[in-house]
Amino acid sequence: MRAFVDMADTLVDDYDVVDLLHRLAGYCVSLLGATAAGLLLSDQRGSLHVVAASDERTRLLELLQLQADQGPCLDAYRAGAPVRVEDLAAERDRWPVFAPEALAEGYHSVQAIPLRLRRQVIGALNLFGRDATLMGQSNLDVARALADTATVGILQERAIHRGEVLTEQLQTALNNRVIIEQAKGVLFHAGRIPMDEAFERLRSYCRNHNLQLSVVAEELAGGTLDARAILTGERRR
Repeated sequence: MRAFVDMADTLVDDYDVVDLLHRLAGYCVSLLGATAAGLLLSDQRGSLHVVAASDERTRLLELLQLQADQGPCLDAYRAGAPVRVEDLAAERDRWPVFAPEALAEGYHSVQAIPLRLRRQVIGALNLFGRDATLMGQSNLDVARALADTATVGILQERAIHRGEVLTEQLQTALNNRVIIEQAKGVLFHAGRIPMDEAFERLRSYCRNHNLQLSVVAEELAGGTLDARAILTGERRR
C-alpha cells in the first residue's frame, strides 16, 4: 500500500517521469523480491530507450537488449503481452546475445510486463531473478498494478490534449535521462564513487530538499550546482 501511495503522490503537476519509473523499479526489488528491474520507454517514433533501472549493471543489460534488438522487454513491448522465462539458459536460441549476458550477470529468470493501457503500449518493465524460478503470482500482480499506475500517470493527459502532451512528455523523459547520466558522471569523478551510489546520492538530495530530479541533474551537469552539495547533502544554490 505504501508503494501505491508514494506512486500516487509522485503524480502531481510537473512530475518527473524518470523519477517515477525509478521508484517503480526500486519497489519491484525492495518490496516484491525481484533481484533487479529495468524499464524501457518508447519515444514518439516508437523507438525504445532505457529510462530506469535498479542498478547500473541492469541498465547496461537493458541497453544490450536495444543494441542486439532482442530480449524479453522488446518481446513484451512488441506483443503487448507479458513474457515469462523461468530458465534463461534454455532461451539461448531465442535471444543468442541477451541470454548469455544475462546469465553471466547472475540472472537466471526474467519476467517482462508491458506498460500498456488498452491498445496503447509505451514501454516495458523487466524483472530479473537470481534463481531459475519466477516471481510468485501475488507479487507479480502487485508489480503489474504498479506498472499500470505508472502507465496511467504518463498517459493521463492524452485524452485532454490528444497525444500532444504525451509526445512531449515522453521526449522530455528521454532527454532528462541523458542529463541524469551526465550528472552521475560528474558525481562519479568528483567523489570517486560508483555510478549506482552517485545516482542514489542525487536522488536522496532531491528528496531531502524537495527538488525535482531532472532540474538538479541539469544544474549539476551544467556546472551551476557544486557536486559537493550532492556529496555532502547540504543545499547550496
